[in-house]
Amino acid sequence: MIKKISTTLLVLCLVVLNSCKLDLLDNPNAVTTSNTDINYLLNQIELSYAGHFNSLSDPGMRLTRMLNQGSAIYDNAVSPGNFDGAWTTAYAAILTDVKTIIPLAEKAELFVHAGIARTLRASVLINLVDAFGDVPYTEAIDPTNFNPGVDAGATIYKSALTELDEAIKNFAATSKAGAPNDLIYAGNADSWTRVANTLKLKIYLNMRLTDAAGSTTAINSLIAGGKLISTATQNFAFKFGSNLTNPDTRHPRYGGQYSSTGGGDYQSNSYMGTLYSSKGFPDPRIRYYFYRQTIKNPTDVNALRCVNNSKPAHYSDSDVFCLPSTVGYWGRDHLSNEGIPPDGLLRTAWGVYPAGGSFDNDAGVPVSLGAGGGGAGIHPIMMRSFVDFMLAESALTLGTTGVAKDLLKSAIEKSMADVRTLALGTNESGKIATFEAASGTVWASEVTKYVTKVLADYDAATTNSQKLNIIGTEYWLALHGNGIESYNLYRRTGKPSNQQPALDPSPGGFPRSYYYPASYITRNAKAVQKANVTTSVFWDNNPAGMLK
Repeated sequence: MIKKISTTLLVLCLVVLNSCKLDLLDNPNAVTTSNTDINYLLNQIELSYAGHFNSLSDPGMRLTRMLNQGSAIYDNAVSPGNFDGAWTTAYAAILTDVKTIIPLAEKAELFVHAGIARTLRASVLINLVDAFGDVPYTEAIDPTNFNPGVDAGATIYKSALTELDEAIKNFAATSKAGAPNDLIYAGNADSWTRVANTLKLKIYLNMRLTDAAGSTTAINSLIAGGKLISTATQNFAFKFGSNLTNPDTRHPRYGGQYSSTGGGDYQSNSYMGTLYSSKGFPDPRIRYYFYRQTIKNPTDVNALRCVNNSKPAHYSDSDVFCLPSTVGYWGRDHLSNEGIPPDGLLRTAWGVYPAGGSFDNDAGVPVSLGAGGGGAGIHPIMMRSFVDFMLAESALTLGTTGVAKDLLKSAIEKSMADVRTLALGTNESGKIATFEAASGTVWASEVTKYVTKVLADYDAATTNSQKLNIIGTEYWLALHGNGIESYNLYRRTGKPSNQQPALDPSPGGFPRSYYYPASYITRNAKAVQKANVTTSVFWDNNPAGMLK
């Protein structure tokens, strides 16, 4: 891009032509190897990665009934225009900046910087494959090639594994300078090593459907190595603040919902219903996950049209419809695309976990700017509980090291603890203590009751499919705020089974991958759009029509 030159500078150069030389191909706003501050660039990569996570987590949450999907049919839910931002962030921001920083960091012997960049690049590549299938990589990020071809998803997975191994070597090397200005782990090489190994676990678990033997060996090796995410301080999470402007550091879900007019996301009736009643008592996390702006169910059809409607004929007796409880949980059913009435200060909002919102203490008052945790939440990218859920699935389906039931128990307990810890670390802690004292709630007892119920159900299950459904359901419930892993889980296992159907009895085939972004299709002469969204990614060899 030719840089803009002011009239004054141009005149001056004409006057003293011999002493004023301009490189008209040098963009003063672009990152180059001569003007890069490595710490600033690393921070930009991490910030872009947070946006990347959010953009690909959103559709996954909606497809797996963690959030309302506001389209009537699946084709519209994952239309090509929905993914331009996610694609641009991945290629024009993260992958380009990583390509710039790695040689600079390694030349300067700043190996932790390089390792972080490699780890995040590998994660982005995995996510792109899991979302779209075959995507450009080896020919991408080349300023001379405007039409890069795609690489096979399986090949990119192998490249990601190689990248993670190189990152682990970087973390083990001795850097010349001190720790990087790292927004996630403050430069802790051990924590980043555990992230890299945990991403390898994720890769091998996805590939268990196509290479069970290879995945079994690889996962057992990772377990034996003892370097997976396992403690609260090792959780791979991007942390947000409560600053409103200059810059706005709040969690994006909080920013979209906590205002004078409310609004924002509609929560999923199916998800809230499962948390509220599937065990016979509420999940202890439900008051942390969701904040009810009213504690009474609506009766006015102008506020919620479905209150006068009959349950659709294709719904089963056990399927939630319209309202998931009698106490004000107010969301929408799967693939509901109704218009939006003035319910912005009535619908159920994001709670204190993970969005930094309000703890639900039965107050039933509307959200407001700055309420609750002020947006000081997290993106739960890869939590320690997720690791144990993955290992439980692996132990059950592959026979890897560990007892599935024990790992399930550990996973639930870790999820409960991390939800509680985040909430108590916000200014909602006083509200939580007051509510528990007044209601006689003892958190530890609630958790024990929940875990006991799940393990009893697990023991009563007579088939591995039933046991896998319990593991998958509990993983889904712990994944609140992470649609990337819930989408992978659903395609990999088909669990949770018996998900709430779409309102339309014929919504089309469930998306086994997303359409390629419109910008990619229109700008790349080699790009070919998928015939439909039932095209599976390379590791998903489950039967057609398995998901709904």
